Amino acid sequence: MAKESPKEAKSPSNTVQLETMLVTDKKDQKKADPKLAATRVEVDQSAGGVTLINLEDLQDRNVSSIADFFRYVPGVWAASQSGNDEVFFSSRGSNLDATNFDGNGIKLLQDGLPVTAADGNNHNRIIDPLAAQYATVARGGNALKYGASTLGGAVDFTTPTAQNSPMARLSLSGGSFGEFLGRGTVSKVFNDKFDALLTAEGKLWDGYRDHNKQDRVGVYGNFGWKITDSIVNRTYLSYINNNQELPGQLTREEFERNPKQASKQAVGGNYQLNTETERVANKTTWTIDDRSSLEVGVSFENQKLYHPIVDKVMVDFDGPGPMQPQEVFSLLVDTQQQDWGTSARYNLHLDNHDLLLGMNFGINSVKGGNYRNNGGIRNGLTNQLRNDASTVEVFAQDHWHINERWTLTPALQGVFAHREVNSIGVNPVTGALNNQNSHPNDNYQGINPSLGLAYRFDKNATAYGNVTRLYEPPTNYNLSDNTITNAGDASLKAMEGTSIEVGTRGTHDFNAINTMNWDVSLYYSWLNNEILSVSPSQGLSLAKNIPNTIHAGIESLIAGQFALDDKGTHSIAPMFNFTYNHFNFDNDPVNGNNRLPAAPSYFLKGELLYRHSAGYFVGPTVDVVGRRYGDFANSYKISGYALLGARAGWSNDHYKVFFEARNLLDKNYVSSNSVQERAGAGSQILNSGAPVSFFGGVEVTF
Repeated sequence: MAKESPKEAKSPSNTVQLETMLVTDKKDQKKADPKLAATRVEVDQSAGGVTLINLEDLQDRNVSSIADFFRYVPGVWAASQSGNDEVFFSSRGSNLDATNFDGNGIKLLQDGLPVTAADGNNHNRIIDPLAAQYATVARGGNALKYGASTLGGAVDFTTPTAQNSPMARLSLSGGSFGEFLGRGTVSKVFNDKFDALLTAEGKLWDGYRDHNKQDRVGVYGNFGWKITDSIVNRTYLSYINNNQELPGQLTREEFERNPKQASKQAVGGNYQLNTETERVANKTTWTIDDRSSLEVGVSFENQKLYHPIVDKVMVDFDGPGPMQPQEVFSLLVDTQQQDWGTSARYNLHLDNHDLLLGMNFGINSVKGGNYRNNGGIRNGLTNQLRNDASTVEVFAQDHWHINERWTLTPALQGVFAHREVNSIGVNPVTGALNNQNSHPNDNYQGINPSLGLAYRFDKNATAYGNVTRLYEPPTNYNLSDNTITNAGDASLKAMEGTSIEVGTRGTHDFNAINTMNWDVSLYYSWLNNEILSVSPSQGLSLAKNIPNTIHAGIESLIAGQFALDDKGTHSIAPMFNFTYNHFNFDNDPVNGNNRLPAAPSYFLKGELLYRHSAGYFVGPTVDVVGRRYGDFANSYKISGYALLGARAGWSNDHYKVFFEARNLLDKNYVSSNSVQERAGAGSQILNSGAPVSFFGGVEVTF
């Protein structure tokens, strides 16, 4: 995260702080956090779709996964596949393929350091949003300031420290289907040199579907050392152990008969996603003078994955003959992944220019193997795996404040990447090597310019436009997508394209007690060689480049707080996130101009709360989701749905209590789906959403 120098804070062009926040109240202003204030200035300067979320405001609702975090982020579609941490998320149409196995297309960072692996995958771990203080979501090409040129952009989670946290905080929540979330944080500023913070959390979940349990524990800590008045060093440590059962996808007939059941294959193959993660990171910030600063950071993450995911596929080769059916395929992934990352940011305020020079460098390696799966137990090695990846991102950006109203933002980014998959075939019975080997590998280079222009037409309101080049090399999961069943060394081209965007964001105070804020973007992206995985049949997948696709849409968040009396004792606080998606093939030789599957044509997520100045709130919530497709041929339609819920609670400086109800009408609906090239009645691609459910929680701050 770029650091605001004292000189920047005095610049007239930087004094406006737009409230592009998740909520419209002023609770976060009780503590003056310079870094949060500087981040707001950065959001104000962004000539594109960027949203700043104060995670403090998620404490008064049920947040069981990152899908709840993304609820009020325009342009991002996120859904828990069965209520646990297995979440499908897509920003501006990223990751709309058959497997969504790697969760690519969005670069995730903590404190400016990478969590997404160097090859671009987010498979093994998603960040716990409640472990952060605030997060910046930069959609599409607006993520260039983080070094990313991905289709979906980047999300940077900023960790709380003892400098901006209470002495202790305890939160407990839970509800339907055996959900229990517990979290405790302690922090201490020892003196003017040292401070430390430690958080421990746990989650239990029985699930609303069969074979759907989850248990997770996490420990997060950071330690700060003020080496001199101008140099600050901070070390971050985290440990996560997450075990979850996967209920699998259902056919349409199975879903309509009993949406709570697990698939027979998920039970028979004991599908699971079990990960253990250790991470250490260190960052040093040097305030060189009143105009410049330098940040340098390094990170290391070790991840262990145990993932039974395909049950035995049996074939009776002689029909009714004497031979028994033979196993032709099953899959259990058992690997260890290591990621090394480093980054540097140099900020310089020079006259009317705020300059940023940056570099990211990441290395990723995966070792282990694919095994036959016997009810969740390894049953013979089929492929030895050794995958390697490296990515270098260098970038430069200038916020040129032409005058107090106009800001021009030219930027340039370069991507230099290597991807390499080495899969050695093994006979699972004898252990002997066979000829089913594959070694796809390639190098990728891309130069990506960007130009943005922002116009401040009111004290706290900005209009903007930008044009950006997108470039995204394949992940190693993309390269190996067909090596499970097909040997070969064929690689893939990088996705590239151009995106244009116009929009506006701001806050308008009608008077001291009435406020409205908005964040609206319209974008259109032309993509070449988008990487999509197709699934010819159950358990099989094949990644390929699609010549031309279009990703376009309207993203909007409208919120406010309007008093019902002269003193503001009673008020109404609406908040609505509406996104319209236009994701299509573009004159494809096979699929014509069909819609891309998985993401709905539109979605509306909102709430309308009554708030009392004493801290009480209550009101309905609503989810309206348009239809989508389950295949590239657009022959398999998935109906839209509308859900009604409610929220209530109370808070003051030390206590928060909330109650939340979801899907009060107990509607059956599809939360997410996998994708096939042409799906039919027997296709197992549907994940059912949660039935009527109730949650509550309390937080105490000391």
